[in-house]
Amino acid sequence: MATQTALITGATSGIGRELANCFAQDQYNLVIVARDQQELDQTAAEIRQQYGVEVLTISKDLFKRDAPFEVYNEVKLQGIQIDALVNDAGQGQYGTFDTTDINRELDIIQLNIGAYVVFAKLYLQEFKARNEGKILFVGSIAGELPGPLQAVYHGTKAFVNSFVESIQEENKDSSVTITNLLPGLTKTDFFNKAHMTQAKNVAEGQGMEPADVAKEGYKALMKGESRIIAGVMNNVQVGFSKVMPDPLVAAQVHKQSEPVDGDESAR
Repeated sequence: MATQTALITGATSGIGRELANCFAQDQYNLVIVARDQQELDQTAAEIRQQYGVEVLTISKDLFKRDAPFEVYNEVKLQGIQIDALVNDAGQGQYGTFDTTDINRELDIIQLNIGAYVVFAKLYLQEFKARNEGKILFVGSIAGELPGPLQAVYHGTKAFVNSFVESIQEENKDSSVTITNLLPGLTKTDFFNKAHMTQAKNVAEGQGMEPADVAKEGYKALMKGESRIIAGVMNNVQVGFSKVMPDPLVAAQVHKQSEPVDGDESAR
């Protein structure tokens, strides 16, 4: 069987980096996409050395609307066939909505929704034409819950969760599998980028290890499962949120993520 190739966005840190390890361990070649060329080079060197697979790096700023199309075209020009797509890159911003930066939020919407949609469309069309392929979305339990102090991030993940369920139904008779991984709080660089390190649940060191989240997602993808909530406690939280009134859930999430210094404005 010919070597397969996975394309992973946000592959230089966190869950994306650990998913890259999962694929490389199974001898997939990789195309990894992130903004920072230096981080890409370092990640690629580590993966090549550890697993002996080929790794192509593509430095793109997925905040930009054209970037996913440019990545797709670059992969095509290299003559590489993608067998698995991992939509992982995502960011958030912490603080009450009236104090956060709208331009940063528009970037986050483009990254968390726009890039996901473009990559999904381009590769779904290609996979369906070949009647094979796997797509993994890194959604979030944030999409299942209201998110005071992260209103836009939770909104983008609600879009992802709904969008994935829709395209899964459209493609249920296809050989292409689409899997949605819903992590909860995970110990990654996400919270530094979101200026969220002073949130109570982050400051207390709560959260899963990214390697554990990635393994659960990878296993679900390989089995062709439609959805996996990573971690027992995250399953419990989502379960409770289904039966509790939304305002109560919002108040609970607010309490969990309130700042330890009491200042809820954006940093």
